[in-house]
Amino acid sequence: MTRIPISALVGLVLTGVFFVVAVFGDFFAPYGMAEIVGDVWEPSSSEHWLGTDAIGRDLLSRVIFGGRLTILIATAATILSFTTGSILGFTAATIGGWIDQALSRFVDLIMAIPPLILALVVLSVMPVTPVVLIVVMGLLDSTRVYRLSRAVAVDITVMDYVEVARLRGEGRPWVIFREILPNALSPLVAELGLRFIFAILFISTLSFLGLGVQPPLADWGGIVKENKEGLVYGVAAALVPAIAIAVLAISVNLVADWVLNRTSSLKGSRGA
Repeated sequence: MTRIPISALVGLVLTGVFFVVAVFGDFFAPYGMAEIVGDVWEPSSSEHWLGTDAIGRDLLSRVIFGGRLTILIATAATILSFTTGSILGFTAATIGGWIDQALSRFVDLIMAIPPLILALVVLSVMPVTPVVLIVVMGLLDSTRVYRLSRAVAVDITVMDYVEVARLRGEGRPWVIFREILPNALSPLVAELGLRFIFAILFISTLSFLGLGVQPPLADWGGIVKENKEGLVYGVAAALVPAIAIAVLAISVNLVADWVLNRTSSLKGSRGA
């Protein structure tokens, strides 16, 4: 039985805690998300463990509910980006020809525009809802996944076992999901962690700029925006969600690194 490294174990525990708190936020939050329970920027106390925010809401409750929405949007956007990007990338690599060239040039065109600027332009003319945020972030991020999955698939499609599958008469779906995908798992797993972290940072940035999650809903970037003026007066309310973002990003990265090493080792063992 392979032992889990300490770093991966720490990452698993922290990531699990974040997701459990996000799912069962109603149980852990002492107050409602928008409930005003005290004065402005009260310090930590037995009633408010992290103090209150810029209008007197319990900061711990805001961070818990904000984490739920942040993680939900980032997870859904990551799933959408990997589903779209990997399928299109594998398909382009297996078909080749003008379809591959057309898809690749279109992706290059989209990637030439900074994603934050493109997202701001799109969201400025659309209603900003969680569903719209998920779709915009997922589709923009799928271009990165497309480039990676296509590059990996191009190398795999020339392998002998893929040619054997084609000679057996296997269709394209079989080749993609039974031959290419298992052998492309290692780089995709590593990219999955990075894309999820990017999605967390991206939605937080959009909310900080005012085009992300809209009040009265909360996410970590919006909570930073709401309390940033407090830093001038020595109030650390804005740092709490920022620390949560950093800890989640580090924990997910630790897990992704371990899974990458694990899948690479298994692949090497099978090859031997």
